[in-house]
Amino acid sequence: MHDSPKTPAPFGSWRSPVTAELIAGATIRLGQIALRGDAIFWSEGRPQEQGRNVLVQRRADGSLHDVNPAPFNVRTRAHEYGGGAFALLEGGAVFSHDDDQQLYRIDASGAVTPLTREPDQRYADALVDDARHRLIAVREDHRHGAIDAVATLVAVALDDGRTEVLMQGHDFFASPALSPDGRQLAWLAWDHPNMPWDGTGLWLAEVGADGSLGAPRRVAGGARESIFQPAWSPRGELHFASDRSGWWNLYRLRDAAVEALHPMAAEFGQPQWAFGMSSYGFDADGRIVCCVGEQGVSRLALLDSESGRLETIDTPFCTIDGLRVGADFAVFVGTTATEPGAVVRLDLHTRTHEVLRASSRARIDPAFVAHAEAITFPTEGGLDAHAFFYPPANRDHCGAAGERPPLIVISHGGPTGASDAGFKWSHQFWTSRGFAVVDVNYGGSSGYGRAYRERLDGQWGVVDVDDSVNAARFLVARGDVNPDRIAIRGASAGGYTTLCALTFRNFFKAGASHYGIGDLEALATDTHKFESRYLDRLIGPYPQAKARYVERSPIHHTGRLASPMILLQGAEDKAVPPAQAQAMFDAVNAKGLPVAYLLFEGEQHGFRRASTIRRALEAELYFYGQVFGFVPADAIEPVEIRNLQP
Repeated sequence: MHDSPKTPAPFGSWRSPVTAELIAGATIRLGQIALRGDAIFWSEGRPQEQGRNVLVQRRADGSLHDVNPAPFNVRTRAHEYGGGAFALLEGGAVFSHDDDQQLYRIDASGAVTPLTREPDQRYADALVDDARHRLIAVREDHRHGAIDAVATLVAVALDDGRTEVLMQGHDFFASPALSPDGRQLAWLAWDHPNMPWDGTGLWLAEVGADGSLGAPRRVAGGARESIFQPAWSPRGELHFASDRSGWWNLYRLRDAAVEALHPMAAEFGQPQWAFGMSSYGFDADGRIVCCVGEQGVSRLALLDSESGRLETIDTPFCTIDGLRVGADFAVFVGTTATEPGAVVRLDLHTRTHEVLRASSRARIDPAFVAHAEAITFPTEGGLDAHAFFYPPANRDHCGAAGERPPLIVISHGGPTGASDAGFKWSHQFWTSRGFAVVDVNYGGSSGYGRAYRERLDGQWGVVDVDDSVNAARFLVARGDVNPDRIAIRGASAGGYTTLCALTFRNFFKAGASHYGIGDLEALATDTHKFESRYLDRLIGPYPQAKARYVERSPIHHTGRLASPMILLQGAEDKAVPPAQAQAMFDAVNAKGLPVAYLLFEGEQHGFRRASTIRRALEAELYFYGQVFGFVPADAIEPVEIRNLQP
């Protein structure tokens, strides 16, 4: 027990055990989970291995085994965001290798052999059709470039890799699901300008004796109804999540009619940014084990589809991802309020759980851990918005008497993403040094129903910025933070919100944009296919709404900037090319404002290498220290900040 009095010190300067080295060197990214019988597999991204993704098996004796040897990297770049990069075979697996995006087969001995040999093809969401000795997968053909990639459903023969197109004619395909008897295939498809959370079709076709598909028919979904995760029950009934009620609830198809299983104002699905996502499954008795999201908090539940009874399964986890269900167990990535994410196995009979793989080896004194407080605050138009607030927390230090901490406002990515109450090392990095943090679920975020998501339609760069400002104002009015030391940070779409907030509002004193968007026109004309029409809904159709694109692009309004900023960017980013960050840096530099720009070679959209993660965190801390006038306790390599006045 630590009973020593806390030493007053300037906020931001506190010594913390949550170092950038710890975050980069002792943590991994937990990805897709898959089951085959009682065998459990998952992928994990390892910053310590230059971001390499490894397929891991948990053996019956509890030991962990890397399935794919180095240098093989289990990752698909379909949709650029990937997911669904492997499928399990009897005694082996098939996976997409990042370097060439081809499918490889690995057997029980660990021998890896190429399965496909077609350049410029990407594969995802593969399922194994055992009876026909093939895979059924989504394929993206990039021979004509990323913006014109052609998506199809294909069969891939497991003996020689020969591919056959099963279904085509839509801009996007995802989530193929084969019925237990192998006679029906369901899948999702959608077309521009929709994103999958705007509207998708759920399609169904008979599978012929030769493996070909019969005439497809749409059984649910449409341009204004989003379908998520089609899945078959053990008795052969097709289930799915739909937001037709305004919330992603669970439904089934019975006798050609769609039946709601348990209507409620909660989310059983989520925005499908990646392939391979899963939020429910069936146990051996046909009961549905599902993840239920309400107000940014997830819980595990058991749904009896016949009675409609929903029973909560008590666990310590407030965030649950990647749920997969076996005969009498479930596996998921679970995060608590005080512990980082871990692969967890839950026994459905005893309701006890076991951690199979933690995302971090590090442990710190709980006195350094800040706990999330869910807040609801007033925003524009008489509406409310939501966020999670984290006060500073440090066992050894406190602020000077009468001083209030600086605040970092976090704008998440997506922008349909969402923040949650689960433990995040990145948040604790700041709070343990004396910053307060507010993670904002601005209008447009998921988890609060379709109407809340649609607040951002035509209003990106407005509603998200208003809510970020109003979250900070709420905390200032409550007396939690210093109104003169408020920064905003965000990545990707959150980086756009950050740049807009610094440009169009005279409120924030500094900001950090991680691969953020400064020029909406450039994004609309120089991005990949998946997002190439995303802005039609968020801003307006281009070029018809060109004036609005210019109006909402920070790069065209740098004359309004009055705050320092730091920009961090991957050199190989296809989603937000580095030219955007460079243009923003040049404009801010020309205006004479303090500005720093770090370009990381070998990084794409989202930093994966340990060296990058460490440097980016430390550089941002150094930048805030220079701007807000404190000296970090950490030994940090200085960052060149243009136009900084001593």
